[in-house]
Amino acid sequence: MDKTIGIFGGGQLGRMMAQAALPLNIQCTFFEASTDCPSAALGPVISSQAENGLQDFINSADVFSLEFENTPLADVDVLTQSKQLHPPRQALAIAQHRLSEKALFDELAIPVAPYKAVTSLESLKTAVVELGLPIVLKTSRGGYDGKGQFVLRSADQMDQAWAELGPAGELIAESFVTFSREVSIIAVRGQNGDVKTWPLAENHHHNGILSHSIVPAPHSADLQPVAQDYITRLLNHLNYVGVLTLELFVTDKGLYANEMAPRVHNSGHWSIEGAVCSQFENHVRAVAGLPLGSTEVIRPTVLVNIIGQYPKSEDVLALEGAHLHLYNKSEREGRKIGHITLMPNDSTQLSILCRQLAKILPNPLALSEDMTI
Repeated sequence: MDKTIGIFGGGQLGRMMAQAALPLNIQCTFFEASTDCPSAALGPVISSQAENGLQDFINSADVFSLEFENTPLADVDVLTQSKQLHPPRQALAIAQHRLSEKALFDELAIPVAPYKAVTSLESLKTAVVELGLPIVLKTSRGGYDGKGQFVLRSADQMDQAWAELGPAGELIAESFVTFSREVSIIAVRGQNGDVKTWPLAENHHHNGILSHSIVPAPHSADLQPVAQDYITRLLNHLNYVGVLTLELFVTDKGLYANEMAPRVHNSGHWSIEGAVCSQFENHVRAVAGLPLGSTEVIRPTVLVNIIGQYPKSEDVLALEGAHLHLYNKSEREGRKIGHITLMPNDSTQLSILCRQLAKILPNPLALSEDMTI
């Protein structure tokens, strides 16, 4: 093998990174609590629970990356004494702390909804007065897929909101943004500073979990250059190497940043079949110091998540242009266990295929039998 990449985490993102690395003769190792994880089929898993686990992991690879932004900074600090990590520690530290993330967006003139730091019930009351209602209250650290959040719609909910989230210590109150759509842009930056971006994805959620993404996002030709500019500012400012994702709201005042993820992203899984070079391959290329590949779209696609329960594979694969990815995870309510990329030769068929999938999937989420793309 030419090079070994060590990945913090062993979930489906690590698995798909390793799948992209194999044809390049790049081996991956993984650092994960459970050695029976989705990535285990692709390379050695070193348990983070083992006595010398971190040191064994550091010794297992030449260069390092991650699939989970809440990778402990203490582990990163030990690693970076002797080895390189891409993306950089600073990107990770900022992404783990929502207030730091907002401050970075402000510094780079990337628009965000008005926000306030909240550290007490008193400061929550002040934030409600200054920002108005409704507001979204979030823990400053942790939380994903809608966890660690409280939507405050009336002043009499303040005590409840503080009781639920206050123990976290530091919160952020954000003005409720009236948006028409949620989109994300994914980009990659190489070690030589080369930047490439994929087209915007339009994301549809169900109970805080991504249901499906439409790529390229419809009616977004004017938004693409703006989103590209914002993510390029972030990549260059952070001297970033690898794939970065920026989640955005489409509002009547333009694009507002929601949050960034310093990693490959669920809304980019379509790129495995739908782009000339996928987010996973380009991430591996960047981390390994190789030239980046084209991010051009081959054909319009819809990415659909499989949540909680598996459909019958034969039903999915009978659909024209359907690509099935199963993550080797056990079924559990609310859990991402696979995805389907719909990529018919005739993209006018996408709506029909989505309607058919809505009937096949045990949890169709935001797909419906009368939807139109």
